[in-house]
Amino acid sequence: MSERVYSQSGDRIESVEPVTVRRYGPATRVNHWITATSLVLLLISGLALFHPSLFFLTGLFGGGQTTRMLHPWIGVILFLSFFVLFCRMAKLNLPAKEDATWLSHPGEILSGQEEKLPELGKYNAGQKIVFWAMTVLILVLIATGIVMWQQYFAGVVSIPVRRVATMLHSMAAVLIICVFIVHVYAAIWTRGTIRAMTRGTVTGGWAWRHHRKWLRELARLDRTGPAE
Repeated sequence: MSERVYSQSGDRIESVEPVTVRRYGPATRVNHWITATSLVLLLISGLALFHPSLFFLTGLFGGGQTTRMLHPWIGVILFLSFFVLFCRMAKLNLPAKEDATWLSHPGEILSGQEEKLPELGKYNAGQKIVFWAMTVLILVLIATGIVMWQQYFAGVVSIPVRRVATMLHSMAAVLIICVFIVHVYAAIWTRGTIRAMTRGTVTGGWAWRHHRKWLRELARLDRTGPAE
């Protein structure tokens, strides 16, 4: 099953000397950066509307009224873009038996002794947690955001319901900021990871060290061809 997923996603070993592995195609990278840009714009505009001390941030969007108008529409773009990303990546982020072992050895992970841990597929348990946390939080944000969108839904949502939605929206926003920070920090901390989303490829050494099971399966595909 995993070989079929990899063949459909376009992952492959592109060169042998030196070993270069394609991790993300152009469409996935564009999809990712649209999602990331939308999320950053939402965080800035949302914080600007959240507290008077941060209202000055509305100047980046042309003022308070423009920010209030743009914020929900950027949210729609984020939801649609992440939905496409979800369809691309969901299967590869399903839990695997090696994830529990990986999570139970934080010392080896932080010290870079990954050779003592089980071989991993395309994503480790930490990446999977970030993926599913983003999925849940974006669903909460879009659902509560629609309830709060007075321009279109003021007449069908009561004030008490809108107040609850506002509270949940704010809580989800704080949590997704935390998840986003973890995601960015992990990408910077794990050297060579950002290259995957800028150039689409990683080195063979990076793939062997961090995602050896994934590399082995790609090598098997390279020899036998895509699974039927």
